[in-house]
Amino acid sequence: MSISCPQCAAQMPDEAVFCPGCGGTMRAPERAQGKVGGFSESIAGALAYFTFVPALVFLLLDPYKKDRFVRFHSFQCIFAWTAAFVIVALLKILAIILFIIPFLGHLLAYLISMVVGFGLVVIGVVLVVKALQGEMFKLPVIGDMAEKQANAV
Repeated sequence: MSISCPQCAAQMPDEAVFCPGCGGTMRAPERAQGKVGGFSESIAGALAYFTFVPALVFLLLDPYKKDRFVRFHSFQCIFAWTAAFVIVALLKILAIILFIIPFLGHLLAYLISMVVGFGLVVIGVVLVVKALQGEMFKLPVIGDMAEKQANAV
């Protein structure tokens, strides 16, 4: 059975998340609405992204570790920090290789590091804002892993 898009009436399969015709969202995003511990779910989810320490604390403390929204953001934070450390290590190796090239290699290494660093900061800000809005915003690979861990209670 197929469904139709509410915006453009295009036909698509039942499990479609986005309309192939207009790109509109087919399902309303799941939003945090409750309160867990001393915080609302959205505040706790956003706090999880400020380093990996609050994320670990939320995964260990009783009222927070049972909340799916907080668990998702905590796991996504831990996985994102792990990915960032791997990216930084790869950038260090790339910089060592580029430093062989006189002047241009140094410039290129610094430029790449600045662009990647800026990208990581932007991703972090987006994750915090989306958590504050109560959305379970998933990063491409990391988000699926975090969702699996959040659902496994």
